[in-house]
Amino acid sequence: MMRVVLDTNCLLASLSSRSENFCVWQSLHKGQYILCVSNEILAEYEEIIAQKTNATVAENVINALVDSDYVVFVDPQFHLGLITADPDDNKFVDCAFAANATFIVSNDRHFDVLTTISFPKINILRLQKFIKLLNNRE
Repeated sequence: MMRVVLDTNCLLASLSSRSENFCVWQSLHKGQYILCVSNEILAEYEEIIAQKTNATVAENVINALVDSDYVVFVDPQFHLGLITADPDDNKFVDCAFAANATFIVSNDRHFDVLTTISFPKINILRLQKFIKLLNNRE
């Protein structure tokens, strides 16, 4: 099964049932992929979702992730520091590396540097390509 790390903005874009990206959230709960997260990622998810919506929504999302059978918690032991343009994004890279994730889903161009690094090989997929991949797997 695919092991995926979702950038915060991609998760946020998938939460609303009115969003064209809602299938990402639905597919997670149907078990179409495994979401890999670290405590640092969960903290960012909660912070950003609370900023963009409210604390209750953020808490509900985090609880749904924590309770999901399709979420794997990872404790990255290596801090690779591969993204220098926005070092805060390294938490996603470190999680993907530790989880042996299939790819990181992100529309953030800071992750593009990973395509130039041969080791460790961490693949990036844009949100729309991930949605197409999910739709093809149904």
